[in-house]
Amino acid sequence: MVGIDFGKPLFTREEIQRKIQELGSRISTEYAEKDLLVVGVLKGALFFMSDLLRSLRISVRMDFIHCTSSSSKVGSPVTMLADMKEDIRGEHVLLVEDIMDSGVTIDYLKNMLQERGPESLKVCVLLDKPDRRKVQIEADYAGFRIPNKYVVGYGLDYKDRYRNLPYIAVMPYDEQEERR
Repeated sequence: MVGIDFGKPLFTREEIQRKIQELGSRISTEYAEKDLLVVGVLKGALFFMSDLLRSLRISVRMDFIHCTSSSSKVGSPVTMLADMKEDIRGEHVLLVEDIMDSGVTIDYLKNMLQERGPESLKVCVLLDKPDRRKVQIEADYAGFRIPNKYVVGYGLDYKDRYRNLPYIAVMPYDEQEERR
């Protein structure tokens, strides 16, 4: 990854941190009197969730779900690789994901978690890409609305690379073409 230059970031590290502080303030206010369980979707949400948790002014617990999604699969579009450990019956749950584009993964996870009987279940995403939506779903908390571009950095990847970039950038055209 030495020498990677994506040009001007779509969102700088500073812009991302400001947006996370805004989200953290809203979430802290809305859950001020509640016990909150934050569930991150691995791997992409790791950076976002970590910074979001540090921005909260309330005590929280955390857990993770690890899954993959594919629109070309026959049957379920989401494959669970690791389920969360916490029992969420009667809990206030915040599902944290890096990006919502098609909405298929979040819709699947939200339905799965709802069946487990939480008191409440909300979704928080850093990036919202509504032009790619395949299911009718909206996040309760969304950082940035983005155009239909392939983005990397700050947890978002291309072939499991570029997650560690401290900003979010549009994937260069030549590598995007490779994925088609």
